[in-house]
Amino acid sequence: MNRLALLAAFASVALCSAASAQSVGEKTGVNSVLGVAPTTADFVREAAISDMTEIAASKIGQERGNAAEKTFSAQMITDHTKTSTELKALVAGGVKATLPVGLDEASQKKIDKLKNAKAEDFSSDFDSMQVSAHKDAVSLFERYAKGGEDPKLKDWAGKTLPHLQHHLDMAQNLNKKK
Repeated sequence: MNRLALLAAFASVALCSAASAQSVGEKTGVNSVLGVAPTTADFVREAAISDMTEIAASKIGQERGNAAEKTFSAQMITDHTKTSTELKALVAGGVKATLPVGLDEASQKKIDKLKNAKAEDFSSDFDSMQVSAHKDAVSLFERYAKGGEDPKLKDWAGKTLPHLQHHLDMAQNLNKKK
């Protein structure tokens, strides 16, 4: 009985502290595994951080990448700047969520890893990061498009999803061009 009470107390604290940032289900990846739609707040936060991370990584890719990575990076900067602008407009237009002002710790670590990668490791690190990031983005947008709370945001997620799926295909092809 003591263990159950302790577990319940821990869960309550975890949920309360996460409410101000990100839900436990989204943060741990449980929602993704179960195919559960993120809350509007989680979706906006994750989509915005995904865009910021993608833009930052692609700027590094333009500087340090091979020809294919430079071309890919230019496309990512253009496309993710566009989706960032669209998301900001949706939030300004009434979507009840707060946009993050910077990268979270995990995303910043990924960017730092790319910045500090040895020349011989850069392509491998960059390419695998792009595949992973776009798989996550496809999952996020797919889940919100199917079961999101806000109709305008849900529609936008559905319209954006094919572009992200194309980005994933492009990222997977970076590995094949070696």
